[in-house]
Amino acid sequence: MARRTKRLWTDEEKRSICLQTTAPGVSVAQVARRYAANANMVFKWLRDPRYAPETTAVAASPAFLPVEIIDHVRKDDLVVTSEPTRPQELIEVELAGGHRLRITGSYDPDALARLIRGLTA
Repeated sequence: MARRTKRLWTDEEKRSICLQTTAPGVSVAQVARRYAANANMVFKWLRDPRYAPETTAVAASPAFLPVEIIDHVRKDDLVVTSEPTRPQELIEVELAGGHRLRITGSYDPDALARLIRGLTA
């Protein structure tokens, strides 16, 4: 029976492997298999701030956005102002099927972009 030797990873290798997990459509398990590593070990590295890529920190701290669901909006209900609203005051997004997403107050632009991508996918 062949004896397994423990693989020692350099800090740079760990950073590189962790960075590859942030690619869209790639799972941690896929990246771990590519390097013959255990996925749990890669997850452990991702929690370590020394190896975690910057984008993982954003995903690890979710941000909630205030959302109001409107069944139907009549054209009479729309208010048109001559002054544009500032982004942190009100954002209204019209989705397919006549649904509207209205966000008021301050928001995280990255979290909003992920939410809209998720709703339109």
